[in-house]
Amino acid sequence: MIRKLFKNFFLLTALLSAGTSFSQEKEKPEYSAEIEVDNLYFFEEGLYGGQHRNYLSFSITPDVFIEWKDGKQSLKVTGFLRVDQFDKNRTHTDIRELYWQTVSDNWELSIGVKKIFWGVTESVHLVDIINQTDYVESFDGEQKLGQTMVHWSYMANFGTFDIFYLPYFRKAQFPGEQGRLRTPFLLKRDEIDIDPKSKEFYPSYAGRWSHYAGVFDFGVSYFHGIGREPIFQNLDDLTNFSISYPIIDQTGLDIQATTGPILWKFETVIRKSAVQDLTAFAGGIEYTFGNIKNSGLDIGIVAEYLYDDRGKYAWSGLNNDLFSGVRFAFNDISDTQFLIGGIVDLSRSTKLFSVEGSRRLGESWKGTIESRLLKTVSDEEFTYFLRGDSFLKFSLSKFL
Repeated sequence: MIRKLFKNFFLLTALLSAGTSFSQEKEKPEYSAEIEVDNLYFFEEGLYGGQHRNYLSFSITPDVFIEWKDGKQSLKVTGFLRVDQFDKNRTHTDIRELYWQTVSDNWELSIGVKKIFWGVTESVHLVDIINQTDYVESFDGEQKLGQTMVHWSYMANFGTFDIFYLPYFRKAQFPGEQGRLRTPFLLKRDEIDIDPKSKEFYPSYAGRWSHYAGVFDFGVSYFHGIGREPIFQNLDDLTNFSISYPIIDQTGLDIQATTGPILWKFETVIRKSAVQDLTAFAGGIEYTFGNIKNSGLDIGIVAEYLYDDRGKYAWSGLNNDLFSGVRFAFNDISDTQFLIGGIVDLSRSTKLFSVEGSRRLGESWKGTIESRLLKTVSDEEFTYFLRGDSFLKFSLSKFL
């Protein structure tokens, strides 16, 4: 496994280097990399066999950017490698981005592997549908895998239009037998079916129109293809349940309004499939107290309501929940910031508390902290499987 990972990593490095020589008109390539060591500690013994309480891992994210023809054409390559102490599924490589882009006066065309983000709310990103979630990297779904695509973007006075052709689908990887934050039954990537039989090569399509009007910024999106989230059926019987990636049609809307120190945020999606339909929305506000007593400190108060009509089948567990948090941005030379928050289920007993923080250390180092505390998790929702996995993670990164 380790040998294969390093082989793929060196292949990616060769691709990075090759990109520097294909154009005589290129400008000097920009190289960078992030090297990270992190320690993941769980407060309780694992609920399932083979699990550990402490996981040490190493990762590297190399990056190359090249542009030529006065910036009208460019090549972006970003790789990723992680080696984990115990979980063989968390030991993995990925090409996060590898795409060529050409730019005209009012349009852009990108071909290759790319990452696209949609969404405005803090606690969940309902409309974010293009990329597959990297479940072995993040508990909250923030980390994404690279997605093969053709992406055309057209900018006009009446908004920006983004059109996507996605020829290949990537199944998600889940924690292995020795991993944490997993279900009692192992979710094996190769054993999760895709409908129809064309498997990963079933083409997906997506489009989004985004614009602004006064204090409002908004986007309307549509997606047709293989859903990025696997769907469970018969979850009450763990010996006879099923899981698959169905073909879906999803329509989404995201809106953000800026009124002085207040940000008003809202996202909603309607998803249709032969297996399971979905209606979900998230909305709330963020009020910022800026430069308190001329100290440079900004304090933001965040509150959001989250709804998902799938109930216990909601993958995130956020089916009737309230999120509240406080964001501290010190605006100092070290870019120190923290977010402390919690999610309370309004119809059940489940509570989730979180802390995220980061600070630059000198010119090229960065330290981060992340913690999730699961309390009184209801057995009527999906997160019940993770009830013993409260954790604390420290990371130290070096930027080259």
